[in-house]
Formats: sequence, C-alpha cells, structure tokens
Amino acid sequence: MADASRARLARGLERLDRDGLRRRRRVIDSPQGPTVVENGRTLANFASNDYLGLANHPRLARAATEAIARYGVGAGASPLVAGHTRAHEEAEAAFARFTGLERALLMPSGYAANLGILASFADRHAAVFADRLDHACLVDGALLSRADFHRYPHGDADALARALAASAAEVKVIATDAVFSMDGDVAPLPALLDLAERHDGWLVVDDAHGIGVLGGGRGSLAHFGMASPRILYMATLGKALGGYGAFVAGHPDAIEWLLQRARTYVFSTALPPALAACATEALAIVEEEPARVRALHERIAALRAELGRGGIETASQTAIQPIPVGDPERAVAIARRLHDRGFLVPAIRPPTVPVGTSRLRASLSAGHDEATVIACARAIVEELALDAGR
Repeated sequence: MADASRARLARGLERLDRDGLRRRRRVIDSPQGPTVVENGRTLANFASNDYLGLANHPRLARAATEAIARYGVGAGASPLVAGHTRAHEEAEAAFARFTGLERALLMPSGYAANLGILASFADRHAAVFADRLDHACLVDGALLSRADFHRYPHGDADALARALAASAAEVKVIATDAVFSMDGDVAPLPALLDLAERHDGWLVVDDAHGIGVLGGGRGSLAHFGMASPRILYMATLGKALGGYGAFVAGHPDAIEWLLQRARTYVFSTALPPALAACATEALAIVEEEPARVRALHERIAALRAELGRGGIETASQTAIQPIPVGDPERAVAIARRLHDRGFLVPAIRPPTVPVGTSRLRASLSAGHDEATVIACARAIVEELALDAGR
C-alpha cells in the first residue's frame, strides 16, 4: 500500500512536470524592495506585493525591534487566553480609525481571516455567493462553512441578483475580492452592497490588494465612498502595509461575533506583538506620506503607457498588471528570458488562474523608479514579440 501511495504521488508530480505546472521556490538573499538579490544577481523586482515599499522600511524595523524588547518574540497564547497585548489593542484601534469603521480585529493571516469570517457567519442554513475569480481563501471558507455555495460569473452583479432572488437560505453572504489578485480589476462593490441590503445579507470584502493602493491608500471602501453595517471588511498586512497578518473590521457586533466564534482566531496563537506594532506604524506612514500612493499610481501609468506603445493593452488601474500569454510553458519561458535580462516578472499558471489563461503578472511598487518600469515594459514587449515569431 505504501509503495502504491508513493507511486501515485510520483505520477502526480510527473503530470505537473509534463503540463508545465510544477512550481519551484526562489531563494532571495535580500530584503524585499524594488530590487532583490537571487544567487548573487540583482534583479528588478516586479514579483512582490510590496506596493508601497514598506516591507523594508526602517520605521517598521524600528517598531518591531522596540516591540520585541518590550513584549518578546512570540505572543505565547491565543488572544482570548493571554496572547492579546497592548500592541495588538493599539493596532486594532489604529486600523478602525484608518478605515473609518467602528471596530477591528487582528487576525493571524488573510487566509485565516477569510476562513474565520465565512465559517462563523455562514452555516448549513446559509448560502454563500462568491465571484468566480475570488481568491482561494474565500472559496475554502465557503466550503468550510457547509453552506450552499454558489459561484457567479466574474463581476456580474445581474447574475448575482438572480441567484440571490432564487435562494431561500436563512442567511445570505456575498463574498468578493475587492481587487482581483491575478487580474487587477476592481469588483463592483456598490452594486454588491446594494444587493446585500436588498436581500438582508452580508457583504464580505477581501481588500488584500486594495488597501494601500485605492482610496488614497485607505482601500476600496474609501475608493467608492462606501459604508454599511452589513460590510465585513478584511485587509491583509503582508502586501502594501509591509508586514504580516490581517485585520477584519466592521460593525461592533459583527466583530464581537468573530472574536467569539471564528475558530481561526479563537484557536490560533496571537500574531507576534512585533507584527502588530509594525501594522500600527505602517498605517501611520500611509497617512503621513501620501506621496507614496501617488508615486505608485505614476508607476502604474508609466508601465501601462509603455506596454500600450508596444501593442499590449492592460485594463487594470491597480498595482497588478496581467499580460496574457495562454500556454503555461510559454509563460514560463518568457519569464525565464526576462529573468536573464534582469527582470523578475513571474509566470502565473493554473490552478492559480483558469486553464488557458496563463500570464505574466507584473506588480508595481512606489519604490520603483520610472526608468526601470519603462525598461521592464519594453523587455516584456520584446519577449512577447519574440515568442510570437517562434
């Protein structure tokens, strides 16, 4: 039996190799930033989600060092036992102020946050309605909840309206990315909120790629000028905010319910206090330095303009810029040639994206200089043209 099990794994790995879908990790020998060092080579980094250039900011490093000196390294317990420190309390208050929401809860990760939200707000008597391109953590949270699970076509509020009207579930939850992580487009959040209100439901917004980028840095709700007690708003700390962990914010009763019932919160050791302190400091930097967000959008515009001059049109207005390729092996080959030219632009393949939609995914940062952005765009245009001529 053991031999048969190992053989099954070996066949699965062979299939991944045959289909061009096996992933391999890079070993980075430097902090995250507009450049990284890999095997002694310095590469222009268009693979990171460090949108505001905060992952290696000295103020975050100082906040972490001071918190370690005060609280130690690990939290040592779950938040409801003895792991919730003053650093966690201050971070939650800071995020609530930053977003204009009433209360916030600090979670171990964005994945854990979304699992906790959906599994505690939906059950067998509920229905979850998720965008077809939602992140895996929203899908997994819906499955974990054991609710009826419906996927509506990407961005199609009319299809969602029909599905909601046909549902007899006692509780209805709409779950969506705010900025879709592989396409960079923005969900029609006002229309989704209108549907949640009309159907007495909840709207779960995953703003992992919108916080720090949209709404002057305050996120997708600020971008649309939205507020409602029906919104459960999740934002990660590991992307534009430079650290690790996540916040969930919303109406005080909703947050209290999560604190009491979200298993990923109740049964997880609290986030290290140093990371909570980093979160507070990152929010302060975004507020104090609005030029960072402006610089990011200037780099986005520069990349899109240069790609456009080369005949590649991108619709995304956010830091995520997808360049369609189609075949996974071709995407990997183009990414490899870009790497040889000094640009780290990852190839994204199934199951992260649907079959037939493999792509390059260029991520912009406020830390990039315009000349490097333009050079990267030109290299992408040249490599795509070379690939088309083969």
